[in-house]
Amino acid sequence: MIGRISGTLIEKHPPWILVDTGGVGYELEAPMSTIYQLPETGQTVALRVHQGLRDEVPVLYGFLSEGERELFRALIRVNGVGPKMALAILSGISAEEFRRCVEQKDTATLTRLPGIGKKIAERLTLEMQDRVEGLAGGSGLATASAVPADATGEAHAALVALGYRPAEAQRLLQGLDDTADSSESLIRAALQKAVR
Repeated sequence: MIGRISGTLIEKHPPWILVDTGGVGYELEAPMSTIYQLPETGQTVALRVHQGLRDEVPVLYGFLSEGERELFRALIRVNGVGPKMALAILSGISAEEFRRCVEQKDTATLTRLPGIGKKIAERLTLEMQDRVEGLAGGSGLATASAVPADATGEAHAALVALGYRPAEAQRLLQGLDDTADSSESLIRAALQKAVR
C-alpha cells in the first residue's frame, strides 16, 4: 500500500496532479486545499497518500498534511460519503471549519458544499462527532486549512466563504486577470460578474 509519495510535481489539473518519482509518474486526486498550497510545477513535493479503488482500478488521493488525510479517511467511513464527496468537502471548507460545523451541528454551512444535502449534513454532524474529536488531538487538523498561495486562490476561498459553491466561484474567476494586484480586486470583479 502506498502511504507517501515524494518527487517532482509535473502537472496540476485540478483535481488531478502528476508527481514523477524516479521516472514513474503517479497520478493523484487532491482536494483544492492541497492544490492551493502546492509549489510550481518542476518543484519537489511530498504528499501523504490514501490508496483506494474505483471500479476495481487503484486510485491515489494526495494530501499535504496528515490531518487532511485522516479527515478524508474519517469522512469516507460515513455512510453515503464516498471519496468524491470527501474531496469536495475538503475543497470547500477548511478542516478546522468543518470541525466547528460538526461540533456546533451547523448543517446550514455544510449544505452549501457541493453534493451535500440536508440528510448527509445531519449524518455528518452526528457520525463525525467522535471522529473529529479524535482527529483534533495532535493530528495537525488546524494546519490542514486551505491557505491559498496566490491572489486567485485567495479570491476563490473568499467567494466560497461568501456562500458560492467552489465550482461557481471558479466559474466567476475564469477570464479575470489573475495578475491583478490583489485578491480584493479579483473578488470585486467576480462579484460584479455575478450580478450581471
